[in-house]
Amino acid sequence: MHPDRRPRRTPNRRQVLGALAGIAAAGAAGGYAWDRFGRGDGTGGAGGAGGAGGAAGAPTAVPSGGYAFERLTGPARTVVRTTDGSALATFTDGARTAVLTGPARTFSEPRTTSAVVHSTAWIRLLPSVWRQGEESTSWFRQWFPRTLADRSPDVLAVAFQYGDGAPDLYTKSGLRYAGRAHFGPHVPGVASPLDFHYHDEKSDFYDYLGIPWTFPDGTRVTPQQARYGDVDCSGFQRLVWGYRMGYPMHDTDTPGIGLPRRAYAISAYAPGVLLIPDTNQRPTDISMLQPGDLVFFSINIGRPHAIDHCGMYMGLDNGGRPRFYSSRSAADGPTMGDLAGVATLDGNGFYAQGLRTARRL
Repeated sequence: MHPDRRPRRTPNRRQVLGALAGIAAAGAAGGYAWDRFGRGDGTGGAGGAGGAGGAAGAPTAVPSGGYAFERLTGPARTVVRTTDGSALATFTDGARTAVLTGPARTFSEPRTTSAVVHSTAWIRLLPSVWRQGEESTSWFRQWFPRTLADRSPDVLAVAFQYGDGAPDLYTKSGLRYAGRAHFGPHVPGVASPLDFHYHDEKSDFYDYLGIPWTFPDGTRVTPQQARYGDVDCSGFQRLVWGYRMGYPMHDTDTPGIGLPRRAYAISAYAPGVLLIPDTNQRPTDISMLQPGDLVFFSINIGRPHAIDHCGMYMGLDNGGRPRFYSSRSAADGPTMGDLAGVATLDGNGFYAQGLRTARRL
């Protein structure tokens, strides 16, 4: 048993019903970009030991008015700047991901890497995809200053609520919705914990939660008790973006509304903007990436052309290297660390060589 694993306790009926009630309420919440448990959970912010720094709480003073809006290409996007030229936000045409500038935070994971990421990027979801000219609409004039001042957990902070040392967080009904996640059950016969097949994949967000889930098309899934608290690489992205941030999901590997199930399907069929097309080769240019972008890899030995891993780009670490965050077998869960492969997109490391494509949701 992994030393960090806790006994598996699946939710009782009251906890499941409480979670379903929260889901229904969230579904009716409307357009404001939300984290399902970002407010009123008593945690005051993001992540646990070694996780995301930066405090939540009272809104921070932000520039009021006087914004300048600049159009850029590659990809087509609108950059919001202050009167002195400083970038406040980036909105990409066809995507819901918004990167806003906020207080600096530090992300670290001492057990698996000496690298740290210092970042002023706060990642939020727009209520709908961005289109050129949205800055002139009434909804944006209300949404932007409010969201720019918001210090509740953003996408990065929520992601680190499942990382190394993250404390358990519970709903009022007792459902654990965050806390250290693991990758999957041990595969019998695989001896080394650093083997990529030591922990079994196939654990989705509802396995981590231990609750049944009904997708918008009526498909109903039931968690496996042996996978409670587990989530594989694509399941982790669905846990963060879908369950926590409210991005639509479905349970197939074909085109549909929102995020498909597997990494290869997300890379091919997910909404948003394809930043780097998959040419079955490592891309030569990754300069268009921004924090929050999804990156996809072909890393399974013997299958060089199959997308089989995905992660979230974090930005440059303290060594100036582009680092990503994903759920991996070697670390037994979400990690920014370097066990069984350096988690950077440059150089000649295992993951860097396996990088194939990227998408902005």
